[in-house]
Amino acid sequence: MIATPLRLPIAPLLLASLLAACNAEAPAAKPAEVEVLTAPAIAAFATVSDELPGRVVAWRIAEIRPQVGGIVQRRLFEQGALVHAGQPLFQISPAPYRADADTARATLQKATAALARARVQADRLKPLVVADAISRQSYDDAVAARDQAAAEAAEARATLRRRNLDVGFSRITAPITGRIGAATVTEGALVTAGDTNPLATVQQIDRVYIDGRQPAEQFAALRASGRTDAAVEIVTAGGQVHPVKGRVLFSGIAVDPGTGDVLVRVAVDNPGERLLPGMFVRARLPHPTTPGVLSVPQQAVTRDANGVARLSVLDPQDRVHIRKVTAGDVVNGRILIPSGLRPGERVIVEGQDRAQVGTPVKPLPWRGR
Repeated sequence: MIATPLRLPIAPLLLASLLAACNAEAPAAKPAEVEVLTAPAIAAFATVSDELPGRVVAWRIAEIRPQVGGIVQRRLFEQGALVHAGQPLFQISPAPYRADADTARATLQKATAALARARVQADRLKPLVVADAISRQSYDDAVAARDQAAAEAAEARATLRRRNLDVGFSRITAPITGRIGAATVTEGALVTAGDTNPLATVQQIDRVYIDGRQPAEQFAALRASGRTDAAVEIVTAGGQVHPVKGRVLFSGIAVDPGTGDVLVRVAVDNPGERLLPGMFVRARLPHPTTPGVLSVPQQAVTRDANGVARLSVLDPQDRVHIRKVTAGDVVNGRILIPSGLRPGERVIVEGQDRAQVGTPVKPLPWRGR
């Protein structure tokens, strides 16, 4: 028996071959473009400022100390009140000093009487010595006694002035106008001129200093720019801006070897006494104004492993290129780019991590500031 050869359907095989050939010749699908947010580099007139942490220091400080000892009879001020120069603050018992003044006054009267008698005696003997009625020695003794009496009177007069000063010192007055703090003694306390602790402290705070520190190089650049007289804005710890701007007075003459900083002192008026001594504040110290510097949103700047600033820049065909730039200060959320960028160039603000170098992207406008 002769075997009949197996017959396979031809049409399905031909159709499969044609489909395979068509699939091989079809081009690959174009990948979807990555969407990124971009913003142009713009030129702006930027004024940069450094915020220096600092402390408020009173314009003037006077520690109230006794110049004579004794018992405190009265406190003549309200603690925390505003006192004026010359206003009485404490009264120390003046009785011992008045008694000493009375004694000195009596001594002066006695010396004055002795001086008058010595003068009369010298005047009486003068014509007699001319007429050789008495010896020259007698007249010289009278003159010496007169001069000694004059010296004793002058000494008694000086002693009386000193005793009167002690009487005046028994009433302690304010040396300056300012706000007085708490008293450290009460009535009945014994004080001496050698006490180490002051009776109270008066601080003038209608004007104050702000003492901060800044790197020596930065302050040197500020002085070289001639803007040390520029207005300095003071910001409190709560973020409130002081209504009056201050001005830079000076920096310390020595650089701190540990930090490389110098002392920067700012003087500012203090209406309403909003700034109190010891308060923590920030002083916004102006930098030299940079005209026409380019700026980009702060988020657009990235840094490589070496800390070099970089920007993802788009060319006219929307292809991505990495550009190394010089990054400056940050002003209102935008970072200044002194070099490495041209005006109008588009930079990627968001989406740098999704974009590939040399490939086109789909740019969308960044709606931020």
